[in-house]
Amino acid sequence: MNSKVQSLKAFLAGQGRIALVEVAGTKGSTPREKGAFMLVSRAAIFGTIGGGQLEYMAIDKARQMLLSSPRGRDSHIEVGEVCATLDVPLGPEIGQCCGGRVEVLIRRVDTELAAELIAAAEAEEAHLPRVYIFGGGHVGQALASTIALLPVHGVVIETRAEALEGMPETIVTRLTPMPEAEVRNAPAGSAFAILTHDHALDFLIVAEALKRNDTAYVGVIGSKTKKATFRNWFLKSADGSEAQFARLVSPIGGDAVKDKRPQVIAALAAAEIMTALVAHTAASNADHQAPRDKVTAG
Repeated sequence: MNSKVQSLKAFLAGQGRIALVEVAGTKGSTPREKGAFMLVSRAAIFGTIGGGQLEYMAIDKARQMLLSSPRGRDSHIEVGEVCATLDVPLGPEIGQCCGGRVEVLIRRVDTELAAELIAAAEAEEAHLPRVYIFGGGHVGQALASTIALLPVHGVVIETRAEALEGMPETIVTRLTPMPEAEVRNAPAGSAFAILTHDHALDFLIVAEALKRNDTAYVGVIGSKTKKATFRNWFLKSADGSEAQFARLVSPIGGDAVKDKRPQVIAALAAAEIMTALVAHTAASNADHQAPRDKVTAG
């Protein structure tokens, strides 16, 4: 599996002299938040600070710095230190009408700074939320391809080996005769998208997910009839409750857009999942912060 960390390591190792371009401060409406960064070499870039004229200016400044002689006018600047600062108002004069202001710092990357960037990326990747996709059919394939572009750990789980072929390289694949067991082993805050080839299997997986109270999202592909059938089974035969069942999202991706093409369903479902993950993270952070606030207030 290829990850962002691996891509970052490859860029740092293979591009020669590199500059770090980092958003150091923002005011008002801006393309990216403080801390967003990109790496610039003389031939390539990695990441983005939001695109547009601001990014072009930063890339140009970084490459000027990389091309300058070590003994030239900026020879007093050490590798890893700030080499240039851009303080840019985003307005009509640069063709970017966000209305805010961005401060950008540009530094040459040395071994120490490269190690810091890798460590930060590894820490970020370790805390990414998990999205479990049960089923590698047409919609599962499309959803996996969409999820692969997002800041999450994507996992596709199947009972059929052939359905796991052709998955994006950043997606983990798991072949198992008991996919519902993967729900039990998933970390808190995970999202579950259930869209297998078998309704009975869908029901088993959904029941496992709904009985956890720490999930960010549980969604199943299907129709109103399928949802009603499952509700009846869940309440009468699976010892489920109305409160648990109320957390089920079905049909996955909503029904506002009347388009059943796999790619469309995948796009709608991915947006739905990301919204749920962000909301769950915010709620969890608020819960953890509340006790400290009470102690401080007292």
